[in-house]
Amino acid sequence: MNALAIIPARYASTRFPGKPLALLDGKPIIQRVWERVSDAVGADAAVVATDDERIVAAVRGFGGQVRMTRTDHRSGTDRCGEVLTALEEDGAHFDIVVNVQGDEPFVRRDQLTALIGRFDKAEVQIATLRTPIRSADALWSPNNVKVVADSDGRALYFSRHPLPYQRGTEPKNWTEKHVYYKHVGVYAFRSEVLKRLVQLPTGMLERCESLEQLRWMEHGYPIHLCDTGWENIGIDTPEDLQLAERELHQTHTN
Repeated sequence: MNALAIIPARYASTRFPGKPLALLDGKPIIQRVWERVSDAVGADAAVVATDDERIVAAVRGFGGQVRMTRTDHRSGTDRCGEVLTALEEDGAHFDIVVNVQGDEPFVRRDQLTALIGRFDKAEVQIATLRTPIRSADALWSPNNVKVVADSDGRALYFSRHPLPYQRGTEPKNWTEKHVYYKHVGVYAFRSEVLKRLVQLPTGMLERCESLEQLRWMEHGYPIHLCDTGWENIGIDTPEDLQLAERELHQTHTN
């Protein structure tokens, strides 16, 4: 399976401006993401997608591949679509596109390999990751997106609210009575499907939850899930960066 990994990276983050270039244990976050991703798919098949020349310069500085994109994209997925189209116009061909956000320096090779492997089944058009939720605080945080699935591992719904509701059980005890899953926001798409997804209009469910994957589901695209035992640390704020530093140091000392 011929896979391309695209890493969307914006400089103008509202909560953490310049985030991709912030240093994590001496390296820019975007470099740590690129190194993880290129280890899984190969350096020739890993490319950063950005609309900022400072990120372009940084990526070229550490020897990574990078493509400039438009500034008006609604999401990282749209940015991936532009890069895929540009590479195809240059004569490249890829069966699968993996989207790893530029603030995911702890994404694992086995996670990406599992996602790509999901496409051995012809019916899989989109795949993403889920991991068990282990605490009530994590369950009730709207920053943690929850996902419920059918018996074949296809997503039924994503929500910022805990799903399913447990009748007759105190909310603080829900994780003791049922296994809830958190969505880990790394995606893989068949190339032709990605090009269709970026043309879809925003749907009602997406507007309610502010989750772009609901747009795809609302338009009839099934999303298949892969299980992972690892809850990746994404970096949205300077406080998240401090947490990531501690995690990285702990990993080095164990």
